[in-house]
Amino acid sequence: MGAGGNMSIRPAVKKSETKLHNRVPSSKPPFTVSQLKKAIPPHCFQRSVLRSFSYVVCDLTIAYILFYIATTYFHLLPSPYSYLAWPIYGFVQGCILTGVWVIAHECGHHAFSDYQWLDDLVGLVLHSCLLVPYFSWKYSHRRHHSNTGSLERDEVFVPKQKSQMSWFSKYLNNPPGRVMTLTVTLTLGWPLYLLFNVSGRPYNRFACHYDPYGPIYSDRERLQIYISDAGVLAVFYGLYHLAAAEGLAWVLCVYGGPLLVVNGFLVLITYLQHTHASLPHYDSSEWDWLRGALATVDRDYGILNKVFHNITDTHVAHHLFSTMPHYHAMEATKAIKPILGEYYHFDRTPVYKAAWREAKECIYVAPDEGDQNKGVFWYRNQL
Repeated sequence: MGAGGNMSIRPAVKKSETKLHNRVPSSKPPFTVSQLKKAIPPHCFQRSVLRSFSYVVCDLTIAYILFYIATTYFHLLPSPYSYLAWPIYGFVQGCILTGVWVIAHECGHHAFSDYQWLDDLVGLVLHSCLLVPYFSWKYSHRRHHSNTGSLERDEVFVPKQKSQMSWFSKYLNNPPGRVMTLTVTLTLGWPLYLLFNVSGRPYNRFACHYDPYGPIYSDRERLQIYISDAGVLAVFYGLYHLAAAEGLAWVLCVYGGPLLVVNGFLVLITYLQHTHASLPHYDSSEWDWLRGALATVDRDYGILNKVFHNITDTHVAHHLFSTMPHYHAMEATKAIKPILGEYYHFDRTPVYKAAWREAKECIYVAPDEGDQNKGVFWYRNQL
């Protein structure tokens, strides 16, 4: 069912701001979280240790096969085929390792098993191997789920209002500027977020995911931040010895290239899940958890949907029920779509086109002129 009579009448807005997409409703939904949960088959909330581990084993087996092929046969290829083989390896391996990243992310949501200690152990190992501080990101990501769509309290890809835009923003609002912005975002966005909280929620002092005493974390979380840092440092130590034994170029080809792809996909997936001209954002006068959770969009990555364990095309359900394992998310999404109605948004636009379009159309947010709901903000692109 859709919003029906519960939808508020929206004022007219400029044609240029609505020509691409119909907005999803921003009024309070005519359904509750409990009603959505009841529509989902109960088994969708059951977590299986064996089934969860089967995905880990499958992904790591494929990753090892790719590694074996690359390190055993690439040097036998004649030039220039060997130079072409490594970028292909980096992309394919990066896609597989993005799936590993998603499983570790699921551990952080306690969606891997019924045992919190097991989830944290698996998540710590897998994320550390990808240079992600597991507990650090687990806690900041949990706050993102608790405050999605809030302009004051959301943790990542928080859109700015026009008055907050940097002075140079207008010089980047053109094709060359967008190419540069997307390139920097996809290559450096993830480490910049972890190190300097770039694109994250503003804090009253310097925020860093590696700082146990930073403003992101509470006192009871600080010990686990040290553990996260130790995990990342241990992997760096291992990479240092690998570079000493095999050479820096070998490490960059075998590990660095795929990691760059993982980081790029992580940023791209998150960006496109929460950035869309049809999605609202809210200030404290309008925000509530359910409307914030619904201010997300499912995307179609083609065959990569399966490789990424459907985090791409079941993200709405994930925000509503984050402890649900990924292998039930498709069934759950199908079950709740009739209830969500107009509040559910799925965009089949090819990902590369969508990234360019959102970079062009979604520059800052502002409420509609004349709208009585001044706490509801929509993306604009006219600087």
